Amino acid sequence: MREIEYRDALNEAFDEELARDENVVIMGEEVAQYNGAYKVTKGLWEKWGDKRVVDTPISEAGFIGMGIGASMLGIRPVMELMFWSFHSVAFDQLVNNAACVRYMSGGLINVPIVMRGPANGGTNVGATHCHTPEGLFAAFPGLKVCSPATPSDAKGLMKAAIRDNDPVYVMENTLLYGNRGHVPDPSEGDHVVPLGKADIKREGSDISLIAHGRSVLHCLEAAETLQSEHGINAEVVDLRSIRPLDQDAIIESVKKTNRAVLVDESKPFCGVSAQITTLIQEHAFDYLDAPIKRVCTIDAPAIYSKHIEDEQLPNARRIIEKVLTIA
Repeated sequence: MREIEYRDALNEAFDEELARDENVVIMGEEVAQYNGAYKVTKGLWEKWGDKRVVDTPISEAGFIGMGIGASMLGIRPVMELMFWSFHSVAFDQLVNNAACVRYMSGGLINVPIVMRGPANGGTNVGATHCHTPEGLFAAFPGLKVCSPATPSDAKGLMKAAIRDNDPVYVMENTLLYGNRGHVPDPSEGDHVVPLGKADIKREGSDISLIAHGRSVLHCLEAAETLQSEHGINAEVVDLRSIRPLDQDAIIESVKKTNRAVLVDESKPFCGVSAQITTLIQEHAFDYLDAPIKRVCTIDAPAIYSKHIEDEQLPNARRIIEKVLTIA
């Protein structure tokens, strides 16, 4: 077990999968000689060459379509979107082609492709670069969506995504790329985190904080303050995968704690937390001792001002305040 950065954990996953399967390729804008916009693919072009790590034109519709076509022929492309906000210019390819080909072909054609890149606010780059579309893509049958919070999960989920025979959309967070965490050494075995399996990041008994991505870290921070200042023992459930969703883990946690606050960086309207609220209402209503509460990004386009955007997004203070309304 070593402590490495989130971006290096992803890089390690790519390197291991490039070595394991000759059909794995990495494609995207500036992923080769430039080492990636966020240095996630650093060193891979020098090691694996032009045919395995491929720079593409600045045309998401073009290279995403190319990747989907290649995956239908047996290649396993890992496609980098410099921002997930650019998904809209390739929307037909992402949801009408990738999600549907397997079903339209009666299961004869798979689309083993990974789409990855940053999907987050908090970097003060304006509304057109700060979308969090995990809930949007999870709404389409045929697509799998995950959002790792830690370096260990980033590596393990990425390896699982690359090996999956369905399209997997990995929503990362630029603010996590420099975070350090413990990741198993390759000598310890193949580190793969299965899609659709949540993780209890902190055991608790009084309330369930359910989140994914960077919001998990805010929940952990809030949980420590709740324990030390208010005597509230919060459980933190990291979804890891949005679809498939680990419904059992969510329900079992709520049955144990009898209260839930859902923390979600996407907007509240039709968001991931809205779906989980319905799930809890349908399967654990009799166990609830208080209404389900949510802490989401305030429902407006991303604010350019750093101080305002920091408050627009979920944070530990907002989580604590929401918990105290029902605890």
